[in-house]
Amino acid sequence: MSRSHRPLRVLHSPRSAAAAPELSVVIPVFNEAASLPALREALEAVLRKLGLTYEVLLIDDGSTDASWTEIAAWCRANPRVRGLRLARNFRKEAALSAGLFEARGAAVVLMDADLQHPPALIADFVAKWREGYEMVYAVRATRIGDSALRRSATHTFYRLFRKMAEVDLPPGAGDFRLIDRRVVDTLNRLPERLRFMKGLYAWAGARHTGVSYDPPPRMHGKSAMSMRRLTSFGLDGIVAFSRIPLAISGWAGAAVALVSIAVGTYLAVRTMIFGVDVPGYASIAVGVMLLGGVQLLALGILGAYVGRIYEEIKDRPLYVIAEEISDDKDSAQTAAETGPRA
Repeated sequence: MSRSHRPLRVLHSPRSAAAAPELSVVIPVFNEAASLPALREALEAVLRKLGLTYEVLLIDDGSTDASWTEIAAWCRANPRVRGLRLARNFRKEAALSAGLFEARGAAVVLMDADLQHPPALIADFVAKWREGYEMVYAVRATRIGDSALRRSATHTFYRLFRKMAEVDLPPGAGDFRLIDRRVVDTLNRLPERLRFMKGLYAWAGARHTGVSYDPPPRMHGKSAMSMRRLTSFGLDGIVAFSRIPLAISGWAGAAVALVSIAVGTYLAVRTMIFGVDVPGYASIAVGVMLLGGVQLLALGILGAYVGRIYEEIKDRPLYVIAEEISDDKDSAQTAAETGPRA
């Protein structure tokens, strides 16, 4: 594992050498205390029907509500459930990476805790995985509940990413997916700290397919991803997987230079033929502002790439695990062996 991606554990319970389960379910949690009881009931019902050995990993990403209390109660009630509490909010991409690194299953399912990722869809994921697919992702059939601005921004991002990026990002595909162990191991070897997981899933290379679904409405609270954060997240994704923004700044500079040469030539010829006329203050002002705008645009684009380099070379841990709750001695048992949750 690359040194840049090492986790840092402040408090850690040693993990036993229990047999690896067939399925791991990784769930990042951020202020989802109200949703966890319903998620617990729905998820365990689905996992019991699958008949696979499994584990559930709940990653508390610095919640400020009672999420960790709910996670601890779930862990005590079911030995196949493990809880990891991160030392602070490291954001969802880091929490997903923590879950992928800690997961031991032959396949790993990533899902949210707000029940907008229906646990029932896991059965479809597993069926496709058994057919030989290494990556099975959920594709939103509709975006009911999203504002018109958010739908438009999402559509625009996917179009731009497909045209500019080095990998193909399936439209409508999010983090809700099943990933085969081979791909999980590949993702765990990647050293990036500033992670755009949707792009990394595609970069890893896998035989993949999608499963369409209609996301149910959010039961409690509201999404922590504001339009501002989504926009910043999308721009980070493009910068992480494309050099085209750098090329655009170069093309813009070349275009302005060609226009400047053409205008300069025209003015020189005109002066030689007709003499010197009254200087045009408006044209000078427009030219200066145009050049200044292009320069600032180029500096901004360059700064985005330099900023990523700065974050990467600091080589800080991707996340810090402050506490872990687990009982691995029974973690590979199936629900049929232990019975349903009381």
